[in-house]
This record gives sequence, C-alpha cells and structure tokens, in this order.
Amino acid sequence: TKRQAQEPIAQAARACGQHFVNHRWLGGMLTNWKTISQSIKRLKALEEKLSGDVTGLTKKERLQLTREKDKLELSLGGIRDMGGVPDVMFVIDANKEDLAIKEANVLGIPVVAILDTNVDPSGIAFPVPGNDDASRAVRLYCDAVAKAASTGRNEGVVDSGADIGAMDAPPAEAVAEEAAAEA
Repeated sequence: TKRQAQEPIAQAARACGQHFVNHRWLGGMLTNWKTISQSIKRLKALEEKLSGDVTGLTKKERLQLTREKDKLELSLGGIRDMGGVPDVMFVIDANKEDLAIKEANVLGIPVVAILDTNVDPSGIAFPVPGNDDASRAVRLYCDAVAKAASTGRNEGVVDSGADIGAMDAPPAEAVAEEAAAEA
C-alpha cells in the first residue's frame, strides 16, 4: 500500500469495524488462508507470551520475539480477527495491489477499486474513477467506504428487527450471532 494511504486505510477500517491490509500484501493472503491463519495464531501467541511473565527469557530472546511480533503485526494486524475470506474487497491502488486483486478474482470476491488513468479496469467488479495518489483524495475514499460499511451494517441490524439499544455486543456481532442461530 502507498505510504499516503496506509494511515487513512487503518483509521477508516477501524472506525467501521472492518478488516484491512495497509502494508505489503503477502502472497496467498486469501488463496492460502490456512497458512495465513497459522501466522495469525503465531502473532497472538507472541503477544500473549510478551504480555505475560518474560523473566525466564534473556534480553536477546525478548528482542527477537518482539521483532517477530512487530513484523507479523505490520503484515497481519488488520486481519487478525478475520474468520475467513471477505465478501468484498476495497483497493486504493489497483496497479500496486494487483496480486490482491488476482487472488480475489480467483476466489470470486468482488473488488471495488479506485482507478487512476494508469490502471487497467479488467478484473475489477466495481471500478471507481479517481485519483489514488493524493492523500486528501485517499482519505475521502476511505471515509466514504467506511461510512457505507457502517450504514450497511446498521441497516442489516434494523432489518433483522433487533433492538439496537438493548444490545450488549456491537451490531455486527449481533447480526452474525443471529444468523448462526437461525442456520
């Protein structure tokens, strides 16, 4: 992901409770989910180990574990709680993230992408023409997608007939729980 897009992507995704990748896309992140989920488990194990009692570890061992955790956090931090492949994917720079788009196409995941004049729109289900280089434009796109995701989640809760005020859990989790209960 472009530097100017990294922070707006993370902020917008966190604001609407969505998963994100705002650093380098690892090959197989969607098509080889089994391996990626093992890396996520490793990240969680490292966080537990480092947050607990580390008195038995040498300074060098702690430093190595911290570096490994930081590296995994950078690559997988935004998808750590993702249970599987997404239903749709939003991409800022389609040229730079061509591998992500190819993986989504292999799995039949629709892609929404911001297309600058230098991008081939093939393989993108929902192209949005726009400037993917300017940081203000990127922030605008991310905020618009975050707002749409939040609105969609809230409408899903309203359509389900759930009382939002009486919920203990956030609306997205409630909808998922109700859907699982009905199945």
